[in-house]
Amino acid sequence: MEDDAPVIYGLEFQARALTAQTAETDAIRFLVGTQSLKFDNQIHIIDFDDENNMINKSVLLHDAGEIWHISGSPADKAVLTTCYNKTSESRVLTCAAVWRMPPEWESGSHESPDDSSNNPQTLELLCHLDNSAHGSMACVLWEPMGDGKRVISLAENHVLLWDLQESSAKATISSSATLEGKGQLKFTAGKWSPHHNCTQLATANDTAIRGWDLRSMSQIYCIENAHGQLVRDLDFNPNKQYYLASCGDDCKVKFWDVRHISEPVKCLEEHSHWVWSVRYNHSHDQLLLTASSDSRVILSNMVSISSEPFGHLVDDDDLSDPEENQQEAKGKEPLQDSIISTYEEHEDSVYAVEWSAADPWLFASLSYDGRLVINRVPRALKYRILL
Repeated sequence: MEDDAPVIYGLEFQARALTAQTAETDAIRFLVGTQSLKFDNQIHIIDFDDENNMINKSVLLHDAGEIWHISGSPADKAVLTTCYNKTSESRVLTCAAVWRMPPEWESGSHESPDDSSNNPQTLELLCHLDNSAHGSMACVLWEPMGDGKRVISLAENHVLLWDLQESSAKATISSSATLEGKGQLKFTAGKWSPHHNCTQLATANDTAIRGWDLRSMSQIYCIENAHGQLVRDLDFNPNKQYYLASCGDDCKVKFWDVRHISEPVKCLEEHSHWVWSVRYNHSHDQLLLTASSDSRVILSNMVSISSEPFGHLVDDDDLSDPEENQQEAKGKEPLQDSIISTYEEHEDSVYAVEWSAADPWLFASLSYDGRLVINRVPRALKYRILL
């Protein structure tokens, strides 16, 4: 019998890096990276046992430094990237590397989690995404649905496209682009679009959102002042190719159609502090998660701008010709957007929220004090969407 109660796991270190293990579609698994100045940092592999509503964890050592960003390969569940702090010549640089988990973890043979924390194993370094020439890394993005051979890193004001060769043991930059303009330009976030054959990228810097064509490494759109303050995160609607969500320090979540960038399609103002993370559900694009330093996670039902605004699938083209549609739509009103739930299990800034790659109704959120909370979409809503 499934239960809607949250499951809470506490790490002993501060943490802000969370990802679902994308290539693992059977087990419900999340990876968390720690931020400790005093101790060796760790990656916690969190397996959620759905039947017994409990968490099994394994710990791997990441002694390279504090982890700011973590991301799993879409093709190989043992491979991941981290962005981490490293001090060199009294300067702190954020570097990035590709790692492999030791083989014991891949087989899922961690029956006795107590032993692993006493002598944790170390990640195997596959290669550095060596960016000393380009400054600090903000994040590494894997090609969506890709074969795990291409990643993008955002470093200061550079977009770098890498080819990972020889089973990810070697990384070479295949192309790059630089953000031009006045002042110290710096990317804060980015998202590789799953649409258009994965040839597009969206980036955030300061208050602007830009689109890039990865074939020519040229800018295709720019939403100046997308937010009143810093843009923190972006996500593409998985089912509607021109739709993008953004969030930022103006406490807002905005939805864009990148063909018409003068105005957002919708704007949510439910958070009372900076919004750090925004995530579309991979299967049901009306479901949207946001996480904020107001210590809350909010699950919204943005059904009016989803691929099922009338409760059934529509094509982008169906909506683009208002004349034809007026007759047809008279009988069908778009469904109403609403806030489904506000989750308040955290007591500190929630820096990350992620949907499970294996179960579309389940998600994890992580606050800075190291508290990981696993929650489910309320059952009543799940059945309303499914039936």
